[in-house]
Amino acid sequence: MSDFNDQSQQPAARQESTSKGLIIPKSANEALRPEKVPEPRRRSRKARSQIVIFLNFVMSVIVFGALIVAGSVYYALHTYEAPGPLAANSNFIVRNGAGMSEIASGLERAGIITDGRVFRFVSEAYLDNETLKAGEYEIKARSSMQDVMQLLKSGKSILYSVSLPEGLTVKQMFKRLQDDPILEGELPRELPAEGSLRPDTYKFSRGTKRAEIVEQMKNAQTALVAQIWSRRDSDLPVQTVEEFVTLASIVEKETGRADERSRVASVFINRLEKGMRIQSDPTVIYGIFGGDGKPADRPILKSDLDKQTPYNTYIIKGLPPTPIANPGRAALEAVANPSRTEELYFVADGTGGHVFATSLDEHNANVRRWRKIEAERAAEAAKAAADGTAPATTDGQSQ
Repeated sequence: MSDFNDQSQQPAARQESTSKGLIIPKSANEALRPEKVPEPRRRSRKARSQIVIFLNFVMSVIVFGALIVAGSVYYALHTYEAPGPLAANSNFIVRNGAGMSEIASGLERAGIITDGRVFRFVSEAYLDNETLKAGEYEIKARSSMQDVMQLLKSGKSILYSVSLPEGLTVKQMFKRLQDDPILEGELPRELPAEGSLRPDTYKFSRGTKRAEIVEQMKNAQTALVAQIWSRRDSDLPVQTVEEFVTLASIVEKETGRADERSRVASVFINRLEKGMRIQSDPTVIYGIFGGDGKPADRPILKSDLDKQTPYNTYIIKGLPPTPIANPGRAALEAVANPSRTEELYFVADGTGGHVFATSLDEHNANVRRWRKIEAERAAEAAKAAADGTAPATTDGQSQ
């Protein structure tokens, strides 16, 4: 018994001795016996459940957020592409320098779109650093936000026009520009040179400055004159571009008929080559009234032909010092390449055109016929006035 008890106490003794740093040899049975491995420490069930709950919460938030984002994107795209609330076509103005927020708010206030925020954010994604153009736009009824964005991006704004016909002076053109209700800004304080503005119909969008149109007209006339001057007849009796434009302006004022311009130009060129005074009534008028032009009810008096001005071609030789109007392409072309004639005179024929002559006797006979037509018309006008009916109109100018 004592031996058994001693043996049963040996492991404890060895453990104690081992813990104290003593090395106690093991028996063969003890060496072969497997040692007991300590079990790993386990988390509590409560701790495991808190982690799972937190992870589940995070996943739920992510999924829920993704659903919200997807739903918002779907709503925004659907709203952006859906027909808009506009019941009838309407104009909308994008001012210069307007940002996306301002444009979107303006569209919403005007009832063109339903949600300015949707328009702003989706448009910015579509535009990809492009911009919406300033101008006035016609928005069609039921246009979607996408339609509106594409229109404003294209810059295809409403175009207005101002017509400046051939034969107007610079002052008269400036008055038309000043009276235009759509153009903005002031005109240049200094008038451009007479003859330096191209007559034409100019298209522009709302917000265009008057000075911009003037600059466009100057550049267009400079380019046109240079182009035609380069193709001129080499035998012309005009030496400079300024003289060329001056003669074209006289032709422009003398006739508005396309089939007559080259013949009128030929008459003046023939007279210049012969050293004759060109004797043009429009130059006399310009010398008296300048760029303001003659009042419509003011006839040309015989005394006007005797007035001493630098533009009175009944008195001076050669051309006046400057153009008397702004000539168009047709008048410039007529002077650059005039008809080949020997005609030296022309006078109104009573039909809106002119009759031409090579001799003074022939011309005087044409003048007498014209005076007779004028007298007959005056009598008809007087009779109509006495009867209380509308007077007959007259046309044509005498030379």
